[in-house]
Amino acid sequence: MWPFSSKKEETAPTREDRQRCWEARDQYFACLDGIAVVKPGDENKSGACAPESKTYEQNCAKSWIEYFNQRRVIAEAQKDRLAQANTQAQNAKR
Repeated sequence: MWPFSSKKEETAPTREDRQRCWEARDQYFACLDGIAVVKPGDENKSGACAPESKTYEQNCAKSWIEYFNQRRVIAEAQKDRLAQANTQAQNAKR
């Protein structure tokens, strides 16, 4: 426990906890991929992926969910930028 902290000390997640979280994340993200949604949470308008989302939220810490969701959006943006850079590089060679 940190000095001067009023919070109760939390235990670190076990290997099994992390594995459950990653599996839930992968299932949720696969569902999002299946309906062509990049940003997690945007599928709520259609109600798709609700069971996967619930499992994801139950098995992962909120801070992990925020991190994974941000990384998904960033990774997708990087794919677009790399594709544009490759196209520009090929056009420059001509």
